[in-house]
Amino acid sequence: MKKLGLPRVLILGCGDVGLRMLPLLLPRYRVLAVTSHPERRAELRAAGAIPIVADLDQPHTLARLARLAPTIVHLAPPQSDGRKDLRTRNLAAILPEGARLVYISTTGVYGDCGGERFDETRRVNPQNARAVRRVDAEGVLRAWARRSGARLSILRVPGIYAADRLPIERLHKGTPALAAADDVHTNHIHAGDLARAAVAALRRGAPNRIYHAVDDTELKMADYFDAVADAAGLARPPRLARAELERSVSPMLLSFMSESRRLDNRRLKQELEVRLVYPDVQTLLAELRGKMA
Repeated sequence: MKKLGLPRVLILGCGDVGLRMLPLLLPRYRVLAVTSHPERRAELRAAGAIPIVADLDQPHTLARLARLAPTIVHLAPPQSDGRKDLRTRNLAAILPEGARLVYISTTGVYGDCGGERFDETRRVNPQNARAVRRVDAEGVLRAWARRSGARLSILRVPGIYAADRLPIERLHKGTPALAAADDVHTNHIHAGDLARAAVAALRRGAPNRIYHAVDDTELKMADYFDAVADAAGLARPPRLARAELERSVSPMLLSFMSESRRLDNRRLKQELEVRLVYPDVQTLLAELRGKMA
């Protein structure tokens, strides 16, 4: 019965990162996890959450979410086409006034920055449709927060890694990487550290504040692939000049290989007080060396 007295938190898009959040939240909250797949109810219930079936693509299924919880974590990605995030727009239409919301966005909103290092004050400059939809979602939620007196924190997130989220399949396929002269700076965050950052934002995030949820890794993209290959005992990927690589990879993959930036994470550490368990990719790879196939 004591559990019934705990405050509620609602998680939308409770996949890998959401599941990693559950052990951190359950001592303090009753966690309601939204899924559009009824077959996931048993998994979510076994993890300690109360599953709720609703679909951000179907507005008529969302009415039951209104006022279920004053604290919300929005992990769901936008739909796969268009320039507006219709899922976030559908959600914003039923969000309660004065709620506390943490939204997981992407560092892709900045576009290509030529390898520059910068903090959260930089203007967004999305250069592909995925990032445009994320900028739309951020704007929709900011407008809702101003209108309703809500507390919104936005975590901008780069490539997520974990023991089971490394580019092993890509390495097995021998997908080429960029030559050193054309390579781009990338940013990373371990899935567990992202879960901890999201929980920290619920507790300590300032209203309408943006945070870079990135670790301390300083690697260019091909160097990252090389590091994973070495740890896994696999061949390093071949390197091609950009002009040649453009003929060898998909447009989506090429877009990821066309943006270079380095993000400052001092707000994450100082304001949210996040201590990274995996301060860089190499920390995880050192743990896994000799254990990957």
